[in-house]
Amino acid sequence: MGTTLKRPLLLLLAALICLFGVTLAEAAGPVETSIFAVQGVDVDVTDKDAATAKDKALVEVQVKAFKQLAERLGTPELVSEIEGMETKDILPYLRSLSIEEESISPGRYQGKLTVRFLPDKIKSFYGSRGIRITAVQGPAFLVLPIWKSENGPQLWEDNPWRQAWINLRAEQSQVPIIVPLGDLDDSEIISAQDVLSGDSVKLEAMRRRYDVKSVVIAYAEPQPDGGIRASMNANTPLGKITFDKVYRDDSGDVLASSTLATKRFHQVMVDKFRSDSARILAGDVQRETLQVAVPFSGPSDWNRVRSQILSTPGVVGLDVSSLAGDGAVVKLTISGEIYTVQESFKASGLQLFQAGDSWVIQPI
Repeated sequence: MGTTLKRPLLLLLAALICLFGVTLAEAAGPVETSIFAVQGVDVDVTDKDAATAKDKALVEVQVKAFKQLAERLGTPELVSEIEGMETKDILPYLRSLSIEEESISPGRYQGKLTVRFLPDKIKSFYGSRGIRITAVQGPAFLVLPIWKSENGPQLWEDNPWRQAWINLRAEQSQVPIIVPLGDLDDSEIISAQDVLSGDSVKLEAMRRRYDVKSVVIAYAEPQPDGGIRASMNANTPLGKITFDKVYRDDSGDVLASSTLATKRFHQVMVDKFRSDSARILAGDVQRETLQVAVPFSGPSDWNRVRSQILSTPGVVGLDVSSLAGDGAVVKLTISGEIYTVQESFKASGLQLFQAGDSWVIQPI
């Protein structure tokens, strides 16, 4: 597929941009997790002037994103088919574009964009090729990757463990994994030492900044004979996730070994979510909503307890009905048998019990 733009293609591109828009992405806040979006698509195009280069780039980025989406949701055969498609046949699938970063110079346009595709058209396109696409996603996780090296624990510094999680690009997967930006705001909220000490207030601040249900901490350290030792131990809405294993790529390279570990971690989460979803669809798992009183001593205590509740396996949702200085009333949606969820709360350091006609959650 070439990127030479003829007048009809330019007119189609202009119409699509007018209809769906190109916007500047925000630098912080909740990360988009739609499975029909592809973030961080790089383009670098040169032409006779910057305006023409940008026009070409806005087409090229859609083609690249369409292929990347197929690599994530489709099959190798579909990817091969897309490589042979005409550019004009891909552009109508566009929903919108957002510019994450851009650099414009004489005759050159460099950018990184988020490309969103129309869900119904994508489902139809994939379905006609025997691939069923579901828009249902699991809970989004914020991962804090701690790299343990001879220089001490690192959270925001450049290192292979953090880079492997960034390279995973799982924000739009069935179980979205979000890696913090690592900007000034992040570093002011929490440090590696705060993570190691389990500072619940600061962990909750990170959870709220990225608007996720759970924050998980993943540790890794290099091994003397190559590879890394990676571990994770967390209560999550998908259940308890525990890893402690040495991962070693054939080359022994630390980044390649870190990549193996992150892919394995994520695949286990996806498999668990798919298993749970299949059971729910089959009617093997029931959902129930309870009205629950949650007493607390102050705002910091509420943030901590709320984070613990959301991270408890079996908790599907939590909506605040009323909030006062010493307690809240919430609608708690759970999945599974009540006694199983109660046991999960105990593992989270909380107890869910019935007092008369009311349900209560409080620390053990």
